Amino acid sequence: MTATLPVSVESEIFYPSADGQPVAETYDHLYALLTTLEVLKQYLANRQATVLGNQFLYYAQGFPKLRVAPDVMVIFDVASGGRDNYKIWEEGQVPTVIFEMTSFGTKGQDEIFKKTLYEQLGVKEYWLFDPKGEWVEQQLRGYRLRGEIYEPIQDGRSEPLQLRLVIEGRLIGFYPEDTGEKLLIPDELAQALRKEVLARQQAEELVEQERQRAEQERQRAEQAELQIEQLKARLRSLNVDPDTIE
Repeated sequence: MTATLPVSVESEIFYPSADGQPVAETYDHLYALLTTLEVLKQYLANRQATVLGNQFLYYAQGFPKLRVAPDVMVIFDVASGGRDNYKIWEEGQVPTVIFEMTSFGTKGQDEIFKKTLYEQLGVKEYWLFDPKGEWVEQQLRGYRLRGEIYEPIQDGRSEPLQLRLVIEGRLIGFYPEDTGEKLLIPDELAQALRKEVLARQQAEELVEQERQRAEQERQRAEQAELQIEQLKARLRSLNVDPDTIE
């Protein structure tokens, strides 16, 4: 599927990074795209991988019109970081997992053309997420490559990512198989950070209150001891031995 051109010709070919089209069809689709992108970026931050969102994927060298823009794609065994576009022949790797935020209006493109293309390219997993529930049953449908053919994913998990996928409203929830703890989306991370800061402040306030109480107790003890010493001094001034007083 990849064409090869002489270097002199290839160097003159322009591969655009944008086409002026909106990133997503609706706010729900955009929010699902961005949260999925950010969650997977954080999850794979220490891996040799990159996660791209709505960037052109060029799959035929020398043919810039042969391109597609997956909503989210994960590519392993490449340098981390963003790209303006992704050329398979330059990077040497096809995407491992692709997510499309689908709708009734893009059903044919997503379920037929893109599914066939990703299957032919060798994308190991292809997920269709329907935030509004317009046509995908239970909103999420996945395909896993077996040999050269896509088979429906029945277990709700991504093998390459080692994540369990759960529908949570109009978003996908991602749960690592080793811990089972949800990967937090940016809003949840911010909320968790606020709770952590509040808990730290409350803990510091409790420590300060305990310090103040201890200081007050020390001062009261010193005051009591001073009063006793003053009383003893008064008794001695009266020629009374304070040690003889019970």
